[in-house]
Amino acid sequence: MNAMLLEYLPILIFFGIAVAIAGIAVGTSFIIVPQHPDPAKNSAYECGFDAFDDSRGKFDVRFYLVAILFIIFDLEVAFLFPWAISLGKIGVFGFWSMMVFLAILTIGFIYEWKKGALEWE
Repeated sequence: MNAMLLEYLPILIFFGIAVAIAGIAVGTSFIIVPQHPDPAKNSAYECGFDAFDDSRGKFDVRFYLVAILFIIFDLEVAFLFPWAISLGKIGVFGFWSMMVFLAILTIGFIYEWKKGALEWE
């Protein structure tokens, strides 16, 4: 058991060094740089004007549909890379399982397209 735990020791050391460097960087910035921001620094900077409404307002459902579609197809690409690398080892069964996976995703994409989820008015 100790031999197996020793294999994780370099990861633990690396994590400790990373946390120490991050802590030193943040601590040094608080010591060296004066922490007195002026009103211009605290003003709205992302869009150039102050917020005019509550941030908890309702969004159109199309934002969520686009986000869900992005996640679905992003995961599809994430599954395609390891599949492409190991295609020689997994053989015909692996090829056809990925074809079924891609067919299901394609059917879902066509369904979303026909329902108008990709149309932006």
